Amino acid sequence: MFRPVRHPRSPMAWVAVTLLASLAVIALVGPLVWGPSADRPDLTAVLQGPSGAHPLGTDNLGRDLLARILTAARLSLLLALAATLLGAGAGILLGASTAVAGPRARRSIGALINLLLAFPALLVALFLAVVFGAGAVGAVLALAVAGVPGFARLAQTLAAAVAGTDHLAAARVLGLRRHRLLWRHVLPNIAEPLLLTTTTAAGTALVALSGLSFLGLGIQPPGYDWGQLLNQGLDRIYADPVPALAPGLAVLYAALTFQLLGEVLAGGVARRDPTPRPPARPLAPSGPAEDGLVLQVEDLGVELPTPAGLIRPVRGVSLSLRPGEIVGLVGESGSGKSLTALAIADLLPDRARVTRRTLRLHGADLAAMTPKQRERHLATGLAMIFQNPATALNPSLRVSTQLTETVRTHRSASRAEALRDASAALARVALPPAVLRARPHQLSGGQRQRVMIAAGLMVRPGLVIADEPTTALDATVQRQVTELLSELCRETSTAVLFISHDVALVGELCDRVLVMYAGTVVESLPAGRLATAARHPYTRALVESVPHLGAPRDRPLPTVPGAPPDPLAPAPGCPFAPRCAYRQDRCAREAPPLADLDEFHRIACWSPPPPNEEPS
Repeated sequence: MFRPVRHPRSPMAWVAVTLLASLAVIALVGPLVWGPSADRPDLTAVLQGPSGAHPLGTDNLGRDLLARILTAARLSLLLALAATLLGAGAGILLGASTAVAGPRARRSIGALINLLLAFPALLVALFLAVVFGAGAVGAVLALAVAGVPGFARLAQTLAAAVAGTDHLAAARVLGLRRHRLLWRHVLPNIAEPLLLTTTTAAGTALVALSGLSFLGLGIQPPGYDWGQLLNQGLDRIYADPVPALAPGLAVLYAALTFQLLGEVLAGGVARRDPTPRPPARPLAPSGPAEDGLVLQVEDLGVELPTPAGLIRPVRGVSLSLRPGEIVGLVGESGSGKSLTALAIADLLPDRARVTRRTLRLHGADLAAMTPKQRERHLATGLAMIFQNPATALNPSLRVSTQLTETVRTHRSASRAEALRDASAALARVALPPAVLRARPHQLSGGQRQRVMIAAGLMVRPGLVIADEPTTALDATVQRQVTELLSELCRETSTAVLFISHDVALVGELCDRVLVMYAGTVVESLPAGRLATAARHPYTRALVESVPHLGAPRDRPLPTVPGAPPDPLAPAPGCPFAPRCAYRQDRCAREAPPLADLDEFHRIACWSPPPPNEEPS
């Protein structure tokens, strides 16, 4: 929902608020304070210039021009706002209805909007002002109708993004009528930009309305607005320009106020953060570097402010990768896997706060770098493969552009050199050079994922973070992608952090596995032990939930009982205790640390069950 800026902070915001307040005061008190003098003729002071008694002079009946300009503010502003609201209301309803109308009606409305946009709005307003008749009502209706096409096209464009959303489809399935779909599901989601546009359009409507009155098509005597006052002073502009310029300056003042207000509201919306940002903490230097590590992370944490309070979706995560090593990160959805990867890659939103004891990439302390140095170091030393390449790749750019822009930016390569490297990278992922000329929508899901891998290889990174890269791919393509990652590790000694919820896939592909639950690592073990020697109850539950062909068909598939803990209200003790069949009294009081079982196996559990023991 649209919320105005409550506390303007920029100088422009204070200027806009001050101008708007002055307009409101003048419109409210103008007719009451200056109305009598504005309408009182004085035949002894006809057509006088500026003086102490009349700062802007008088008109042909001796009436004070300053009083008339101040009195006309109410009518001028009210008519401009009325024309804007009528045009915006009709246009928004017309354009937004395309999101809920049937195919034939949608095409008809779209054609109507295109036809209306073919005529200049000003010419339409002049024509309709003559058709409706000179006067305030005719001018307002003419401007309202002329403004409908612009609002309709904007609403149509915004509504098109809402039309394909799942929540609107779900509302259709529930059988809601189209007017309820429009009012409840479409308009609330596009209200903010429409309200901002309406604010700026009010200034344009004021200028247009004054222009119609100046031409004699707007307010008719004895009524008057700024446009008519401008017309009356035009005859004496060469002898005495102030009576002619003053109404024009009033129009400019009000129009500028609406434009500034729209700019301030738009800027406030762009900067608005619904949640408070946590105070920044000075980053201390990382701990000592360990030789031979591509990535070294110790005690990593992520804090996110929410309207309900501060949450810590990642707490105390430590991991390391060596050249050519594939480390898997598994866990249920919401366990903190992707946030851990985004924190390492410095891709978290601004309001998030990252804490750590050590965070080193290729031995360099990321916290000790300036933002530009850190950005360059991450761009050339780390590659990120996202789970949905359809959204990670820019649909408007060819593959060649997206593959070459990084090396041209960070390695100062020429276009020809970058294209040669791109062809070599595509060949490494088994794609022909012809793919360079394609756009993402022309490729299959597996090809797009290979392009993402090729884009990461362009900068020859030492670390690749693959965040569920096989999601939504069929089994054959999944196998091809994982085999490709494995081959790259062997050929280039690139380290891979492979994030997935597929325990079987991780156990087959990776060298080591880290199991995350509720933002913490609860077990770290070699991948070869995952299926048979896992000791943490949560890891065992994940392994047992993997379906296999030999399972009895008359038994339901095993699942992990219970639900993950609420991040807003974390309970003391082990986070897995409420779902654990081996819990003890101590588990509810103290959170177990990640301790060594042997040289290669670590576990966070007070009483890990013996190997292969079934829970009672």
